[in-house]
Amino acid sequence: MSLIERLRAAGCVYAEDEAALLEEAATGDALEALVLRRIQGEPLEVVLGWAEFRGLRIAVDAGVFVPRKRTEVLVELGVRVAGEGARILDLCCGTGAVGAAMLAERPDVTVWGAELDPAAAACARRNLPAVFEGDLFAPLPHGVRFDLLLVNAPYVPTEAIALMPPEARLYEPRIALDGGSDGLDLHRRVAAEASGWLSPGGTVIIETSEEQAAHTAAAFAAHGFATRIEHSDELDGTAVVATSS
Repeated sequence: MSLIERLRAAGCVYAEDEAALLEEAATGDALEALVLRRIQGEPLEVVLGWAEFRGLRIAVDAGVFVPRKRTEVLVELGVRVAGEGARILDLCCGTGAVGAAMLAERPDVTVWGAELDPAAAACARRNLPAVFEGDLFAPLPHGVRFDLLLVNAPYVPTEAIALMPPEARLYEPRIALDGGSDGLDLHRRVAAEASGWLSPGGTVIIETSEEQAAHTAAAFAAHGFATRIEHSDELDGTAVVATSS
């Protein structure tokens, strides 16, 4: 059975593409080891050690949330919003993919990352120059202010995690998925705390779902932000853009 046939039999929808990437990564026994890991269900990005994100290869370690294509909407919007020399925080940064992409497309800005999960923070340091480890804003230096917050906080409702694909449910940390009973626990916390870390007129761009977007926007509006909802059909990504007064 060929490599493509083996991958297809294991349920890999894009078997041809995956086979090409695996064969690029290794040969011989090393290739077979990678193939076995993939067939057993490990995410392709973890097997390869990187994920494609906005044209970049982002380092990905085992046990870390894999960046999604839809999250590129944060970069797409962030590039438009960020002024020259902007100070940007990639909050709940995971691998640091969003921040790394911003730096690649806007080398004039400064980007920091913040991440609660130690494994993800360690991975993010491979992709971003400055990553702080801790709960939301807690690890950041006192008095620092940002012009733009790019946020991919967990927003999956707790009960919905059981319905997620096995690659996410079994191989990604629950802390990176679980947004509480309605999925918006972290969104409400960011909305409540963000003003204290923003420069005057600063902006938060936070990923959400189409179903939750109005509720995310309302959480920010309750704390004095002017909000709008943005959706990209191409990326299938949705975000709330919230600007402070």
